[in-house]
Amino acid sequence: MSYRHGVYVSEVPTSVISPIEATAGLQVVVGTAPINLAKTDEYFSKPLLAYSLTEAVEALGYSDDFENYTLCEAMDSSFRLFGVAPVVFINVLDPETHNTTGEKEINLVNQKATIDEQGILLDKLTVKLTNDAAEALVKNTDYLATFDNDGKVVIAIIPGDGVTAEQEKLYVSYTKLDPSKVDNDDIIGGVDVDTGEATGLELINNVFPKFGLIPGQILAPGFSTEPTVEAVMKAKAGNINTYFKAAALTDVDSSTADTYSKVAEWKNQNNYTGANEAVCWPKVALGDKVYHISTQLAGLNARTDAENGDIPYVSPSNKNLQMNRAVLEDGTEVNLGPDQAAYLNGQGIVTALNFSGGWKAWGNRTGAYPGTSDVKDTFIPVRRMHNWIANTIVLTTWQKVDGPINKRLIETIVDSLNIWLNGLTSTGALVGGKVEFRKEENPTTDLLDGTVRFHVSLAEPTPAREIEFLLEFDATYYNRLFE
Repeated sequence: MSYRHGVYVSEVPTSVISPIEATAGLQVVVGTAPINLAKTDEYFSKPLLAYSLTEAVEALGYSDDFENYTLCEAMDSSFRLFGVAPVVFINVLDPETHNTTGEKEINLVNQKATIDEQGILLDKLTVKLTNDAAEALVKNTDYLATFDNDGKVVIAIIPGDGVTAEQEKLYVSYTKLDPSKVDNDDIIGGVDVDTGEATGLELINNVFPKFGLIPGQILAPGFSTEPTVEAVMKAKAGNINTYFKAAALTDVDSSTADTYSKVAEWKNQNNYTGANEAVCWPKVALGDKVYHISTQLAGLNARTDAENGDIPYVSPSNKNLQMNRAVLEDGTEVNLGPDQAAYLNGQGIVTALNFSGGWKAWGNRTGAYPGTSDVKDTFIPVRRMHNWIANTIVLTTWQKVDGPINKRLIETIVDSLNIWLNGLTSTGALVGGKVEFRKEENPTTDLLDGTVRFHVSLAEPTPAREIEFLLEFDATYYNRLFE
């Protein structure tokens, strides 16, 4: 470095745009992270609430290898592409279990060498002068070990008694992360009967008690194509902490369903038919990065919610995804026409369409459609609004639990919720809504037993999925020629 004298200021590129806080669509993402690159070893099988990419990277590490490190796909999509926060990440990759070992001889160039492997655990790295050397070199005394931008270990020797500047080779043995050993059972998780400790998707129940935020969207990129994982995601979405509901965003396996005509059959055979579920196909790509549509749809949902007062009544359909092509699992490009995309929508599948205004999410239907015709279960924004209203009612009225059942309690609940619903109606988030305390729904025997019921009637605006114009040739306009 040249001789410097004075005060200097340098700049680094802005990595992300300022995030918009969107809690109605709070994402809870379960998957794998390159935990060896993190600044802490705290976040295995423990929810992380992150408001920025920097925060997530410091706690979990980051790699563009989305296939092996699925949480990084969600980080990149949410923070970089859609600029939304917060996001809850649950890493199931255990460095103590999901690992493999290796050893190799590496060449020193200018007293430095790179181990051409990713996922190496620095605390389990051994460096020797030769394979049969009796003692290993001492870290920070004989050498320094750091990660480069690709997540590979760079060794720089410190010439001295342990190693000379003329050393040309080193022999290393190491333990590295092996994401391929993470299976569906790790994602699904469970609860230890002896300790009560939760793992995998069961950790979703820890999010509200820990952070005071209700999960809005549940994701498992790369694993939700497995029916066993999807079934648990769907179940968790319908019952979080007993009281709350969310949406599960899942993907169809595009390596098996490799044409649009096969998708509906795959969806039905594997029972991807939940009301609290958005089923997506195929995958999308931006440059060299490939994403699951579910990952980008989650960010788009959160962004759309934030732009509408953090209320999830607006459909993400016909809004831009961050992509420049749709692809299958093997990278083959998929180009759907409006008729093919409409067919998928009619089978309860969200896809991507490049028709007007660039690539956009296309589809309003939940996985329950067309098997179910109930409007509250078939439109994504209606189902999400139903969940959000129910969740909000639980939180709003929880303080009244165990209060005396009297006129004041009943009127307080009815009046408070009606004011709130009227406000939602005036902004267009609801077509209408009201809360009533009905005599026929509250028999004296139930009131005596401490049970009180309120009837909530509401109607969310459905998305204008079809706008039709009737075009007619009217010959009477020729009379104007004689005026």
